[in-house]
Amino acid sequence: MTLRAGIDRLLLVPLAAGLLASCAAGPDYKPQSAGQLGVPEQWSVTAAAQAEDITRWWRNFDDPVLTQLVEQAAAANLDLEQALARLRQARESLVISRAALFPSLSGSGSAGRSEALRGGGTAITLPDGTVTQTGGGGRSSLALGLDASYQLDLFGGNRRAVEASRAQFESSGFDYATTLLTVESEVARNYVLARAYQAQLANARASLAIQDENLQIAEWRVLAGLVSSVDQEQARASRAQTAAGIPQIEQQYNAAVSRISVLTGQAPGGVKPLLESVRPIPSGPGQVGAGIPANVLRQRPDVRAAERQLAATTAQIGVAKAQLLPQLTISGSLDTNASGFGSLFDTITGGLFGGISQAIFNAGRLGAQVRSSRAAADGAFAAYKSSVLVALEDIENAVIALRSAEERERQFAIAFDASNNSALLARAQYRSGLTDFTTLNTQESALISARNGLVQARSDRATALIALYDALGGGWDPTSDYTELATEPRGTD
Repeated sequence: MTLRAGIDRLLLVPLAAGLLASCAAGPDYKPQSAGQLGVPEQWSVTAAAQAEDITRWWRNFDDPVLTQLVEQAAAANLDLEQALARLRQARESLVISRAALFPSLSGSGSAGRSEALRGGGTAITLPDGTVTQTGGGGRSSLALGLDASYQLDLFGGNRRAVEASRAQFESSGFDYATTLLTVESEVARNYVLARAYQAQLANARASLAIQDENLQIAEWRVLAGLVSSVDQEQARASRAQTAAGIPQIEQQYNAAVSRISVLTGQAPGGVKPLLESVRPIPSGPGQVGAGIPANVLRQRPDVRAAERQLAATTAQIGVAKAQLLPQLTISGSLDTNASGFGSLFDTITGGLFGGISQAIFNAGRLGAQVRSSRAAADGAFAAYKSSVLVALEDIENAVIALRSAEERERQFAIAFDASNNSALLARAQYRSGLTDFTTLNTQESALISARNGLVQARSDRATALIALYDALGGGWDPTSDYTELATEPRGTD
């Protein structure tokens, strides 16, 4: 067989491999339907069926500070930087897997020269009797080589490996989106907490001012001999208890602000100046459309990541099964050597080689790898189905939590109004001597409790609304390809 014929046959190898694509080992992955995953047609709780655009849900709260913080976190959060690095790693793993589908080429070259240091020449006597030495000079040598090797993917093991790497790469893109959603909702939750603590501080300081006034009245009445010192001591104790709660609220406020700072990629005190100006707890819209349960398969990035992991583990079954089948490798080489550049390509030698290998005995290792891959796929399917059910659970719990917070807010508003009226009447009666301090203290405590309860209910409502947006998969664009971020690395190379 001539070298040209061997090269022509080598070039036909990729075509033959393509024709064998239908012989890929292992099962072909097929996406599961909503019914197979146990997704019901309707929610078990009352929820608005009309879906809406929740890509930038935080803007629905109409709070420019909240919007600024969430979008700043999306651009600078360090957890997102880590997720992006993992995404870039997954992309390079895909490149590595694809490389197995192509031949490998390597070149070599060498050059050398040898010189005789002593002797090595031939003595020649010239006609005139002179003796001279010839042939004692050095010699040069040059050589070039080109080697090629290609393993035919007869049974699709390499293609299955590429399929698995691609699915893992796509899963990493959805993992990035999941981290993005977590960061956005965490910033919003801590922002609501910070505003709630500001409201609680205002309530505590207002109550402290009233209790200072009550203590003064009690002291005057004791001096006037109208009441015993018991009233004064009760007033002093109530004031101290209210004052003792203020440092704790301040500590909680500082923790919430520090968390926001770190989430936005700053030192703990980075956003304190931005939040110094007191603003009300953001309320958000009155209703959020949950759509239909099947939407979670598309809207939730964690669910889509689990689905891609299932696809990857399914492809790994084919990778493992291909190891049980014959492996065919073709290699070739071209070589040339000469004593100078001018004659370097005068003589070229080449070779074409083929080899086949088949596992005969490995103590059950390869069979165990196939069974292990199948078990991994079964586990991935269970994880995928679990992620779907957990997503449905998150949504329904958030719907109920929102409804509960709204009802508590309505009731606490009534309680606050009634308690405020009772406290005003009790305070006026105590000044006039028509009631005792115990009655006044009871009404003041009820007012404090109702006021704080109203703040907490408003905070809970905003938090439940954030949880619902998060459970629905709000905060990212499901139509976007987040794997494209892997080609645009942030930071240093």
